Amino acid sequence: MHGWGGSIDSFRALANRLSDEYMVTLIDLYGFGETPHPDHPLCLDDYAFGVEEIIKDCEDPILIGHSFGGRVALRIAARDRIVRGLVLIDSAGMPPRRSLNYYRKIFAYKIAKLFGKTPRNAGSADYAALTGPMRRTFVNIVNESNVPDARVITVPTILLWGEKDRDTPLYMCRKMHALIQSSEMIVISDAGHFSYLERPDYAYCVIRAFCGGI
Repeated sequence: MHGWGGSIDSFRALANRLSDEYMVTLIDLYGFGETPHPDHPLCLDDYAFGVEEIIKDCEDPILIGHSFGGRVALRIAARDRIVRGLVLIDSAGMPPRRSLNYYRKIFAYKIAKLFGKTPRNAGSADYAALTGPMRRTFVNIVNESNVPDARVITVPTILLWGEKDRDTPLYMCRKMHALIQSSEMIVISDAGHFSYLERPDYAYCVIRAFCGGI
């Protein structure tokens, strides 16, 4: 499962290699590929329910999610007992550390809005690239924490992370590791947010070994 920052196509090479030994289903999330986003905003549960409809008849599924896809996988694994294992690659879901400068910008933005002004460069690049209901969906998602989900997950979990990830920094991986029982951290040196693309052979070997060992 993929999300903001990439497309399902970037997962195909990894999925094709894994499909030699496993039945692999690539999931095209709402608004990220050929599956259209509805004309109303969505929340994380909407994405999770959609994926659960796809995997409900699968036997002992292992969920693999990158970035936003990791958020969805966390929510499903927290409540769906059919999930056998979890692979989270540079996953979103942990609250970011905020600097004083961040809160100053938020305050300035709110003041400007009170006076009917729209500040330039407000929000992230991902937010700026979106329009309509998808923009509201983005706000809904990024403002939700997966900490409660992580606390109740008990299935075997691998956290595969790029050491130089700036979108979901390594401290988020450590936080997730502390919250999820039976989780293991594997950090890929000299890799960023798309660690599975930067070190594809290593990522494949880790995931293959994990899937074969549970």
